[in-house]
Amino acid sequence: MNIRMILKSLGIVIIVEAICMIPSLIVSIVYGDNGTFAFVYSIIICLVTGLAMYRIKADNKNFYARDGFSFVALSWVTVSVFGSLPYIFSSSITSFIDAVFETVSGFTTTGATILKQVERLPESILFWRSFTTWMGGMGVLVLTLAVLPTVGAGFFHVLKAESTGPNIEKLVPKLGQTAKILYSIYIVITAILVSALLIAGMPLYDALVHAFGTTGTGGFSSRNSSIAAYGNIYIEVIITVFMFLSGVNFSLYYQLLKGNFKGFYKNQEFKFYVSTVLIAILLITLDLNAQGFFSLGESIRYSSFQVSSIITTTGFSTTDFNLWPTFSKIILILLMFIGGSAGSTSGGIKCIRFVLLFKIIKRDILNIIHPKAVHTIKIDGKTVNEDTLAHTMSFFFIYFAVFALSSLFISLDGNDLVTSATSVVATLSNIGPGFGNVGPMGNFSSFSWFSKTLLSFCMIAGRLEILPMLILFSSYSFKKAGI
Repeated sequence: MNIRMILKSLGIVIIVEAICMIPSLIVSIVYGDNGTFAFVYSIIICLVTGLAMYRIKADNKNFYARDGFSFVALSWVTVSVFGSLPYIFSSSITSFIDAVFETVSGFTTTGATILKQVERLPESILFWRSFTTWMGGMGVLVLTLAVLPTVGAGFFHVLKAESTGPNIEKLVPKLGQTAKILYSIYIVITAILVSALLIAGMPLYDALVHAFGTTGTGGFSSRNSSIAAYGNIYIEVIITVFMFLSGVNFSLYYQLLKGNFKGFYKNQEFKFYVSTVLIAILLITLDLNAQGFFSLGESIRYSSFQVSSIITTTGFSTTDFNLWPTFSKIILILLMFIGGSAGSTSGGIKCIRFVLLFKIIKRDILNIIHPKAVHTIKIDGKTVNEDTLAHTMSFFFIYFAVFALSSLFISLDGNDLVTSATSVVATLSNIGPGFGNVGPMGNFSSFSWFSKTLLSFCMIAGRLEILPMLILFSSYSFKKAGI
């Protein structure tokens, strides 16, 4: 493993993180809160550490597959640790484990929190808290590539490890240019959302905080009761639409800008995503109305918002869905596992993998009926190779294995089954709220330090789709085993 190049590259990531703290520092100065020195100290520590690591001499500048995956995992752990410094220096969160948990939750766009009263925090800390979700939405390392695009060809492994979905394709030949295109689209969508929220009557600060949480699908709010605090149907509709848009593969937006409209609406994953959202909204609306929870109009309003929030793994709420009928709650749990599209800012298993899974099942059935026939699996007219299909099946197994083992260990805290299981899926799928004690009106503060550490691992593993974290922890074992 190219340790020197990994450490040198980590230095660049830490420097970029220091630069990203500057907007929060400006917010602190504007509002005159007690976060100013917290960000000054944090920026200095990040810059000194980052520059020291960047000065490490690395003769071999190539990144191979294992190097790239290990670097990505280490980067997310590193930015989470350094990103927790503002919380600690400002005394907003005094426990190191809690501060790291909150930071991991932000960067991984999970939105799970240990905070009981967020409105008591300084404006700059809340701004940083939401800005981390925006940074992590498109990817911390994609941001680094966009800012510093002069990287070697081996950095494709980095982009592959951080990007979501079974495959990653460069939009243009150069990685740096690909990163710039993605972030340009991301910034434009965020800016449009901020403008829309301002028109709907939301103050500028709140609009920025909630725009970061929406486009980054992180769900951190500056209000204790999330979007419900505003009681504004226009704000709810705007955020519902933009949560849905953030769950779409961003490469489709690039194709749309190039005039390829057919590629957008003929995309099989997009059709699956839209169909899943519409069916879920319909079923929950009928259930809520039939059970007498809301009128038909209110049922459509609340079901649309929560379906969009859960499938995109944003985690905003306008009502306590923990109190909904069992049928509706089961649908939301299923959406937690599915997640949004590959190449979006959403978490979860991803729609494309379910499309592939159904096609694999269909092929197996056809092979039984016609054993001598050759059946190929295609997505959008392109044949999917067997390696991708095998990787898809192994991902399902690994995901549910991690889910099962983590739920087992989390249960040691003594919480009920619903709380223990949904706390894991809420972190592993980067959703935020679950059910039971971790529902939309609850939080993760009651968990032990061990459970918070394990759930932090689940958040990073879920955001990176597990393999980079497994490779990081297994590298030494593979070496000892001679593999």
